[in-house]
Amino acid sequence: MFCQVCGSHNPDEQDFCFNCHQKLLVLSGPAPVVEEGGAFEEESEEEGFSLDEHLLERISILEEAVKHTADTTRQLLGAVHKLERSILINQTGLAALRELMEEKRLLGRDEWSDLWQSKMEYQLLALEKRERFVGLKERIAGLYKGDKREVFSRLLDDAEYALFAFDIERALKALEAALKFDLENYELCYFIGETYFNEGQLEQALERFSRVLEVEPEHYEGLVYSGVIHHESGESAKAQELLEKAVALYPDSFLPLFSLGAVCASHGDLDSAAALLERAVESDPVPQALFLLGSCLYELGRLTPAIGHLQQVVRQDPAYEEAHYLLGLAYLDRRWNRKALDAFKQAERLNPNRMRYQDLVRYLSGQDSSPLPGVNAVAKKWLGRAEDRLLRDQPERSLECFRRAIEVDPDNPTILMSYAVACLQLNRWHETKKLTRQVLALEPSEMLRATACATLIEALRSEGRYREGNRVGQQLLDEGTSNFSHTIAYYEMAYNMAELEEDLDRALDYARRSLDLAPDELRQFPLAALGWVHYKRQEFEQAIDCLTRSIELGPTATTLTHLGMALLASGSEERARQVLEEARETGGKGISVEQKMMECLKDSSRLLERVQLQRNNKK
Repeated sequence: MFCQVCGSHNPDEQDFCFNCHQKLLVLSGPAPVVEEGGAFEEESEEEGFSLDEHLLERISILEEAVKHTADTTRQLLGAVHKLERSILINQTGLAALRELMEEKRLLGRDEWSDLWQSKMEYQLLALEKRERFVGLKERIAGLYKGDKREVFSRLLDDAEYALFAFDIERALKALEAALKFDLENYELCYFIGETYFNEGQLEQALERFSRVLEVEPEHYEGLVYSGVIHHESGESAKAQELLEKAVALYPDSFLPLFSLGAVCASHGDLDSAAALLERAVESDPVPQALFLLGSCLYELGRLTPAIGHLQQVVRQDPAYEEAHYLLGLAYLDRRWNRKALDAFKQAERLNPNRMRYQDLVRYLSGQDSSPLPGVNAVAKKWLGRAEDRLLRDQPERSLECFRRAIEVDPDNPTILMSYAVACLQLNRWHETKKLTRQVLALEPSEMLRATACATLIEALRSEGRYREGNRVGQQLLDEGTSNFSHTIAYYEMAYNMAELEEDLDRALDYARRSLDLAPDELRQFPLAALGWVHYKRQEFEQAIDCLTRSIELGPTATTLTHLGMALLASGSEERARQVLEEARETGGKGISVEQKMMECLKDSSRLLERVQLQRNNKK
């Protein structure tokens, strides 16, 4: 067989030319006659084969194939148009159903979209997992060394079908069963560990990654993930050992450099952290790495490179609030006051800093007339576990425990409200809104209703939906009967109107009303709101006075930040820098009104239980 490109002679069974590696085409026509000694006989013109005719034949065949492909494409386009029309009809029907259910008050304003988005996010995660698994499936099957390949393959198929059905839990069960047949299959073990890691189940993930490293000690992702999990668990020495090994094996890879740099930064070894992070951003200048590098350089006093990296962060991600804030501090240290104020304003616009209420125990401790509804023993056990894991900074495991408690007692406002406050802490706004509306629909006591309204307003504020938050505040004001409810309602609405920078006169009136109604234990919050309204009105002296008085009653990061901005706007640069540094150190410390109210309501319930127990004992 002769190559049609280079003319080399190839054996008949060859598929590709040994010389130029082109695909060999089988040409029709009489085979050449070979003389003794390997020479070819001369062919007459009648017996000769015309390559031109053969190419024309091939071109005709290709033309037919292209024509067939064009017809098929036309049919596919028609099917796509039909599907598009069907999707439009279904979407219209769903929109009509939603409007009808809202009119009948069977569905809250945003419940539909919130649930839709949460389901969509879960299914997108399952879709991503499916694509990852399909890419790894053949390799996982190829690594199998046991004698039950048929069972192993069936379990892999079951996992794939489960992922096609967007059921991650069922897929994990099938993969775990498959792993029992081949504990040496490090690719399967890694995929399971990665899935657990993404689900927040760090203990199970660490078990799988440790197994991966037993089989493949130099496994890239196994080293990095194991190091990160050990760091999260407080095992700093083990984490550093694994990440240093990863960096030594993969010196130019971003992930080990970034992870080890973050670990060094958390230990206060800023010089080593900066060196590692500089290498990391050379590999991949992502905003998170640039911000951490800028933060380390700022703490080291190297302002010029810190400002450069932070500016790069906000160029890549204009919504990176922490970068704007730290950039403002760096500008302030360089005496670039106008730039500093602009950076702080941008940070404030991105995160209006949810109100933080503190020190409500004395005010609420006597509210035992409206205790929290009781929780049965099984749900109480899950609720306790959820709160304990939240304190231990295990958010995903905490939320799972909350969900288990709700499965046991689905309409208990105590569980729902505790779950909502936890979601608010974790910035899970959609779940927060859904749960608070669920609580309000149960028509709870006024204290619990006020807690739910405050939580809902904060979630709406975090999404920039100030007007909708004010509608909730107005409802709380209309339905509430206590000064506490009215204080919170006026406070919330004043704060939202200040953020909107609309009708600041009315915002000022609401803030003053909130201050007039507030008991001594709550005065710091209306004072903070009043100071912020004065700032928005550019009445800086009054703003500084109110914010200072609020901080004297109880400092929070939000109030300190607002005071720093007011001082900077009034020209008090040095004091502004000190206050803003204090705000940064304070960070997210403090307890929200929702958390404190839930604590106090629980204390009230426990107090009522003790009183009833004493009465029963006397009888």
